[in-house]
Amino acid sequence: MPGLIDRLDLISTLDSAVGRKVTLISAPAGSGKTSLLRLWADRPEQDRRIAFVSIRPGQQDAHTFWFTVLSEIRAACGAEPPFAAPGCNGRDKVLSEINAIDEPFVLIIDDAHELSSVEPLTVLLTNLPPLAHAIVATRRDLPLRLHKMRLAGKLAEIRGCQLRFTFAETKKLVAAAGITLPDHVIDLLRQRTEGWAAGLRLAVLSLAGNPDPERFVAEFSGSDRTVAEYLMAEMLERQPADVQRLLLRTSFVDRVNGELADLLTGSSGSERILLDLADANAFVAPLDSERTWFRYHRLFAGLLRLELRRTQAEEIPALHRLAARWFAGHAQPVDAIRHLQNAGDWIEAAGLLTDHALSLTLDGQAETVRALLRSFPNPDDSLALVHAMDELGTMRLDEAARHLEIARSTGEHPMTVTALDLLLARLRGHFDCVAAHADALPAANTDLRAFVLLNLAVTEAWSRRLADSERHLLEGAALARDINHPYLEVACLAYLGFASTGQSFALARQRCEDAIALAARHGWDTEPVIAPAQATLAWILVWTGEFDDAQRWLDRVRSDGEPGIRLLVHVVAALMAAGRGQHRNAVTEFAAAQKIQATMAGEHALKNRVVAWTIATQARAGMIGEARTALAAAGEIGTAAAVIRLAEHNPAAARRDLELSIERDVFTQTEASLLTAIACHDLGDQRSATAALEQAFDLAEQDRLILPFLMTGAWELLESLPAWETTHAALVADILDAARSGSPAASARFPTEALSRSELRVLRYLPTNLTRQEIAGELSISLNTVNTHIRRIYAKLGATDRGAAVHRGRELRLLGSR
Repeated sequence: MPGLIDRLDLISTLDSAVGRKVTLISAPAGSGKTSLLRLWADRPEQDRRIAFVSIRPGQQDAHTFWFTVLSEIRAACGAEPPFAAPGCNGRDKVLSEINAIDEPFVLIIDDAHELSSVEPLTVLLTNLPPLAHAIVATRRDLPLRLHKMRLAGKLAEIRGCQLRFTFAETKKLVAAAGITLPDHVIDLLRQRTEGWAAGLRLAVLSLAGNPDPERFVAEFSGSDRTVAEYLMAEMLERQPADVQRLLLRTSFVDRVNGELADLLTGSSGSERILLDLADANAFVAPLDSERTWFRYHRLFAGLLRLELRRTQAEEIPALHRLAARWFAGHAQPVDAIRHLQNAGDWIEAAGLLTDHALSLTLDGQAETVRALLRSFPNPDDSLALVHAMDELGTMRLDEAARHLEIARSTGEHPMTVTALDLLLARLRGHFDCVAAHADALPAANTDLRAFVLLNLAVTEAWSRRLADSERHLLEGAALARDINHPYLEVACLAYLGFASTGQSFALARQRCEDAIALAARHGWDTEPVIAPAQATLAWILVWTGEFDDAQRWLDRVRSDGEPGIRLLVHVVAALMAAGRGQHRNAVTEFAAAQKIQATMAGEHALKNRVVAWTIATQARAGMIGEARTALAAAGEIGTAAAVIRLAEHNPAAARRDLELSIERDVFTQTEASLLTAIACHDLGDQRSATAALEQAFDLAEQDRLILPFLMTGAWELLESLPAWETTHAALVADILDAARSGSPAASARFPTEALSRSELRVLRYLPTNLTRQEIAGELSISLNTVNTHIRRIYAKLGATDRGAAVHRGRELRLLGSR
């Protein structure tokens, strides 16, 4: 048998517990209670006198208990063993001798569950002298009446969950046996045993010399001979017949409550039995705070299922059918379908899965639906609708269309078929088709209505109808919330950020962050459902010059999502590369975006911009011929022609092109103003260059747009042009800082208390020559508010005056360098 390993964390826990009067260790058989106590007691550095009492099955009366305790106390103190005289008052003698010990003393009572009466133990624990401490180890909670001690903080408790082996301890145990396993196999072994000490030790014994240890671990369960023998002897065979019947006939369900157990056993009182088993640490654990649902330890469940197959195999299909109907009647279709499959009732299982597949998918259980679908031995046309959902989720659109046609031909579930038609159209880029057929479903079906609103809103977002998209996403999210579909709510909110970019980046950013936070609360922060918010947040951060943060969000986006998101991801990557001057990389990313657009039936909102940016980036990369060819194919598009003129050193022609161009949004207007500034500067018209720059600042100020200054190279003008009076000094500082460092001032981290957004706005004006009254005018706030903000800025930055605050702000990268 492998030797004991040091369990330093548990040893430390016991050391701390000894500071109280009594420590109770309550855990199932084989949890390592005795081994832990031996390790703790036998340490070379142990400085306490310890008496170790092991209660045997035959030591059940009070007289034997007191005599055994007295014997171990005397052995610990080096005294003569007691003489077992008839009528001797063991209680008084024990308490007297403990009182006589004038140094720290620990009395360990192991296997206390073997006592037929706990009264003597209660007396002992409640009468310990000041220097004495007791540790009681038991397989089940005992009625020791120590509630007053617990309230007084004199009782320490160690439970089974604390005794479970960690990954590091499991690795030590395996290594101590001379076995070499990869870390992932060791972790799998820990998971399969749930860290149960006896199960791990039995597994390690079987692993020694095994020719295929990884396969052994993957298949290790309660049906393993060594584990089965242990659990049969220590657990199952000790239970009364009615308890054994309950355990066996409920072992095949993943979780059980009293009502279901009554049904499966054909008896009553099951809930009381389950509660008693949980209280007895009998490998039965409650799953909820109300202690109504229970599960069995994984290895114990394996033994029970083995025994059920051995003794009642002919009843197993009927038991599965009983469980299936109970779960179906309690709105738990996944469990119902699994049990129907296990019973071999494939037709009924297929019908139930088809009925519930869409609802399960809208609850974020697409993987569960996929697993259930794969469990059918010979899937046929009765599952066509489920196949279509699965294929839509994995972007196998042609296969999805084929299965939708089969499902349509059956005439069943027509509304679900129509809803999936809309999703298919959206994923293929048939945006007009979605808009035209969005009202085909009746509003009374709230599940489908919310689903349709999502699809409609996404197509509106990709079609540049952002206001309509925002309205439908808010409506869809509210409806999903009302019908308790949080996954669908997150799906709507994930797109809301992009739809809000038409209003302001601040609003869009907040909505992205809110959606990501909600997804994280549900454990969906790595799921495709939140990818739109992650990609949109990266899009916003790129425009504000926060490239490092943008890259972190971009790295989180799943790459197997719908085409619209994948296109956005490539555009963000391209803009980031362009902003960093990596023009060839940007061209590659733009080409990838255009390749995705080519697969879409409709035009993505970014299509024209991608074409214009591609041409401009080619020109900046020195690929003039390619840029000219692309421009000829696209026609006069955006500011691309002016960029080519500038690359050809023809600023006069560029200026004329820009004067004729009509740019409709703030992004392209800012870019056009900056290109005009560059052309005027190259022509020597500094006044016009300054005016064009000031116009670009005006456009960029609201959303703090920095990317256009980096992409166009216009930031260099901010250093080469003579100084001029500007009302955008803080924005200029941010642009220069981003250009020089590749990361924005906004991404700084605060070693001190963070400044609020309002304080940051005031801080950015402190490097200028503006007075406090003038700053108040610029920000449209009162002078008193400015004074309050400045006082707080000084306090948070540890500054005493304006110059010191500016200096500290630059050190913390809250302001650009000079």
